[in-house]
Amino acid sequence: MSELCGFFPKDNRGRTGSIYGVLKKEFVMGVSLRGSLRKMGGFRAFINTLLVFLVFEVCLVCCDITDGNAEHLKREHSLMKPYQGVGSQWDFWGSTLVTGSYVRLTSDERSKQGSIWNTVPCYLKDWEMHVQFKIHGSGKKNLHGDGIAIWYTKDRLHPGPVFSNNAIFHGLAVFIDTYSNDGATDRSFPYISAMVNNGSVSYDHGKDGRSSELGGCSAEIRNREHDTYLAIRYSKGRLTVMVDVDDKNEWKECIDIGGVRLPTGYFFGASAATGDLSDNHDIISMKLYQLMVEHTPEEENLDWSKIEPSVSLLKSPKDNVDDPTGNFRGTPLTGWKVFLLLLCALLGIVVCAVVGAVVFQKRQERNKRFY
Repeated sequence: MSELCGFFPKDNRGRTGSIYGVLKKEFVMGVSLRGSLRKMGGFRAFINTLLVFLVFEVCLVCCDITDGNAEHLKREHSLMKPYQGVGSQWDFWGSTLVTGSYVRLTSDERSKQGSIWNTVPCYLKDWEMHVQFKIHGSGKKNLHGDGIAIWYTKDRLHPGPVFSNNAIFHGLAVFIDTYSNDGATDRSFPYISAMVNNGSVSYDHGKDGRSSELGGCSAEIRNREHDTYLAIRYSKGRLTVMVDVDDKNEWKECIDIGGVRLPTGYFFGASAATGDLSDNHDIISMKLYQLMVEHTPEEENLDWSKIEPSVSLLKSPKDNVDDPTGNFRGTPLTGWKVFLLLLCALLGIVVCAVVGAVVFQKRQERNKRFY
């Protein structure tokens, strides 16, 4: 679905989905069918109407997806060059260094901690954060650390042992972990994972947060010649994390899980830390987009600031099982995915019916020549 509908909004590099390609194919298909059915009268009109209806349905599925235009970008929650908001809308702490080209949370030195936090609480119910970052250093393979964390939490500027932030928090954290602390060999690092916490669980840094993670994936994000990108989308109770690490202007799904409840009024931030091993951890930009999504009257009347962060899982996060490639097993098909599959199946049936009708019509015309 994300590939069909341009799941994430377009950014300044043109990174978007392929909805335009899909619609173009539908248009070409419609033109071709009209040419083939010129002599079929009412049946032609019926097929054309049905094709228009199907394309319209696809558009409806994607109608709530932001295109990344300026009106959806929330500047009060965004960090962009030349970083004029630093000091008023953004606070920084520790070893953080603000330059004209990047915000360096830590340099490639041992025992550094740094963070940067938005001072404006976010009251959007549905949002999407795009993070452009770069992790690089002189350390060889497996001799670097520790990584970056992206936060959406109740409290801000609380230094601690988890990527320079507190291990116990209220809200959401997405960890870009570049070093394996537990030495396990069933997943490769760097590894991206997510955690939702209501203040009752401590992130176990020594075990790389395995017991509390919602899902994750491996991603080669270190020492790339180009910048790397992370997108975090929260909409209608669904959390999705996507990455672009190959500079192909394409998002790849890393985490997709439903049943997530996050309140409004929390703060966005980013933090990083080094220990005995080190890296440069740079944030180039953090851009927050508002997603235009309709909610039920009951949801609209709900005090979203009083929601307790939680996740409704059929099993405990402790039961999460990684596959050999390090990717978390996906959740079952959701309603919109089922709808899309049914829509594609219906479109396939219509195409087969049209082709069959064309073949039948030509045979009828051929048979008439013999009488």
